[in-house]
Amino acid sequence: MLPLTTHLRPALAAGCVLLLTTLATASGPEEPVFPDRDNTVRGDAGAGVYRVPYHRPTVDEVRAVIERVFAFVDHASPTRVIDETTGAEITDRTRVIESAIADRGDGGAFNPWQYTMGVTHAGMLRAAAVTGDARYSGFVRRHVQFIHDWLPYFQKQAELVAIEPGAEHRGHGIRHNSFRGAIATESLDDSGAMGAALIKARFAGVGPDNLALIEHLADWVANKQFRLEDGCWARRRPQPVSLWADDHYMSVPFMAQMTRLSGDRKYIDDAARHVLRTAPRLFNARTQLYTHGWNANQPYNPQFYWGRANGWVAMSIVELLDVMPADHPDRAAILDLFQQHLQALASLQSPRGLWRNLLDKADSFEDSSCTAMFVYAIAHAINEGWISPVSYGSVAQVGWNGLAMMVTPEGRIESTCVGTTFASDNVYYYSRPQPSDANHSIGPTLMAGAEMIRLLQNPKVEIRYQWRTHHYIPR
Repeated sequence: MLPLTTHLRPALAAGCVLLLTTLATASGPEEPVFPDRDNTVRGDAGAGVYRVPYHRPTVDEVRAVIERVFAFVDHASPTRVIDETTGAEITDRTRVIESAIADRGDGGAFNPWQYTMGVTHAGMLRAAAVTGDARYSGFVRRHVQFIHDWLPYFQKQAELVAIEPGAEHRGHGIRHNSFRGAIATESLDDSGAMGAALIKARFAGVGPDNLALIEHLADWVANKQFRLEDGCWARRRPQPVSLWADDHYMSVPFMAQMTRLSGDRKYIDDAARHVLRTAPRLFNARTQLYTHGWNANQPYNPQFYWGRANGWVAMSIVELLDVMPADHPDRAAILDLFQQHLQALASLQSPRGLWRNLLDKADSFEDSSCTAMFVYAIAHAINEGWISPVSYGSVAQVGWNGLAMMVTPEGRIESTCVGTTFASDNVYYYSRPQPSDANHSIGPTLMAGAEMIRLLQNPKVEIRYQWRTHHYIPR
């Protein structure tokens, strides 16, 4: 009788072939490669091929990408109120019903009062300012007018369901209210991004005056939001005392804009303190990256360098430096922290120009949202003279080219990580979904495109193609 292994050998071999064939099929076609367009034009025999388009984009090419994003979100985010039970549009603001909701648009992803929409408005205003295209500011005007017109209606709805027996049971309590974050504000997510966007719209002369709403939101952030003993804005989740890197964007830009609006430096001083006092807990001086969060009840917190958390920090510091006076005593320290952060980020860019969901993990998926945030922060910093174009111009360029590949013909942005809580294990971050209707990339992509247009047109920067690569040189 033959040994058992001899009987099994043919079957094992066949099984291995089948497995390898299955894996090869499952992996799909080979990833496309791109010729070096600038080399090809010059007929250089040493031209390489790349996993991302490797050329200097034109202004028209950048505009075409952000116009596709605009077209998608403009269609996907209607400004209307409907009866949730019937789907019928409601136009009469004098008759309040408990089942009225704001239409959340494409896939239910576009709630008109949500922090991602605040970022989208900021991106639209930035695109309008850079391109002069009134469609972008028109988007903001439509939404800001909608908030102004319908907020009183939903305030009355909140009062109605508060006294209506069984409203919570029917799913029409205050937590179901489309403007709950503005009416019953209880977090930085409810207030910071939208508050900053409303101030920016006000300065741009876009939409009606929402000053009373802005002041309500500012009072929450400045006086009511939970803080650590040293004044840092914090959360009571997932642990009773937790810091999130995300909350830089949910607080710092709004407070900076409040100083711009009111002239009172107490707001921007508060924002600067948060950036500097959270750094010892969140910023790793060795990696020069921000861990997603920190819990007070764990002295040795594991560190997870989630991409979008680092993106929120980078964008928030950009907005703080934009408003902070040159003589502010904290400016130099904050700028140094920002420059260290960008140095680390530039070195972690993937072969396709994008950044990964876990920044330091080469097998983590590439995420469009943090990529857009980093391209915006780097390009803006070059344009403002905070960092040199010599080291960072081409980083922004290939980052934009990689991000542009993620924008579909209809304007959706693929490979966008969904909303992500502060977690305590790598597996969670590795496994986050990336649906095509996640809206966290929209605002940052508009900002990134606007800054790339500025960079390409920056009179202080010369872009040369030499030695088969691109050199950004200060004039």
